[in-house]
Amino acid sequence: MAADLQIVNLTKEFESFDQPGNKVVAVDDVSLDVEKGELVTLLGPSGCGKTTLLRMIAGFEDPTSGDIYLSGQRVNDQAPNQRNAAMVFQSYALFPHLNVLENVVFGLRLQRLPSSEVTARGERVLELVGLDGLGERSTSQLSGGQQQRVALARAIVMEPSILLFDEPLSNLDAKLREQMRIEIRQLQQRVGITSVYVTHDQAEAMSMSDRIVVMDHGRIMQVGAPLDIYARPRNRFVADFIGKVNFLTAQVSGPKQARLLDQQLIVDDLDERPLGQEVILTIRPEAVNLRTSGGHLPGQITRATFLGGLVEYEIQVDSLGEALVVHDANPVVRGLHQVGETVELELPAKALHALVEG
Repeated sequence: MAADLQIVNLTKEFESFDQPGNKVVAVDDVSLDVEKGELVTLLGPSGCGKTTLLRMIAGFEDPTSGDIYLSGQRVNDQAPNQRNAAMVFQSYALFPHLNVLENVVFGLRLQRLPSSEVTARGERVLELVGLDGLGERSTSQLSGGQQQRVALARAIVMEPSILLFDEPLSNLDAKLREQMRIEIRQLQQRVGITSVYVTHDQAEAMSMSDRIVVMDHGRIMQVGAPLDIYARPRNRFVADFIGKVNFLTAQVSGPKQARLLDQQLIVDDLDERPLGQEVILTIRPEAVNLRTSGGHLPGQITRATFLGGLVEYEIQVDSLGEALVVHDANPVVRGLHQVGETVELELPAKALHALVEG
């Protein structure tokens, strides 16, 4: 499968506001291929370089070095309107003096296409995004979700080879944001358009993406499918940024084995390392099994937070000198453990993961 987007050793430097003459590296030697029809999400904290990278793909920022290829063509020197790419912005950027249909077909009008073709394409895309029959309505009469659909339709109607999303759902409330991310993903799959999506919301990235690119300080920390990123993070930053996680310091004691205090643990993905070498293991809160006996680690519940579908416990493990977070599902059926109660924690082999980088 040919890559629709290729990013090769891309770097972007800005002048420092605090220290004139010094450079701030926003994107640091990034290389990435996005395959045809993929939705790839750039995920990371504020200031990690994800939006700057997206703006360079769109042509709104010039790279300091490196190359960008769209459909095999180098586009570094092309203006944004010369690249076969369309951007869906965080602010929607709708024209208040134009109705819904005219907002959608604005770019087509600039191409001086026949009016009948423009209208037909606009109405077809409005139907695609679930706004058929609303073409004559003012954008001010639309809900936030409908306005987001107009912005999406305006991008799709141009039939770009790649669609770029700049945190498009951040202005919506939580429930509508969840609904819209499902709609955007279904629409992207139906149309089959290659997409790059920027967000700082881990749930958004996990639920929408074919692959996630986790970034920090301008560099790529890890690229992988959502399950790989979540279950097998490469380093401490990725593990800590994606959801909640417990870190355990153990020593390699044999092939796929690690010793934690006086417990011998099986770690399925532990690669070959010298005996006695320190290794950082991770385990997600929902993967730890709470038992009254027969577990690996004894501990005492110091906090219990009811969250509806699950209970989050903080359990002090004195032998470790720290607390672990444990999620127990279906508390209505399974009941609640009380603060002060002593429990034992079982650490399943398939849930333990050894970090490649500390």
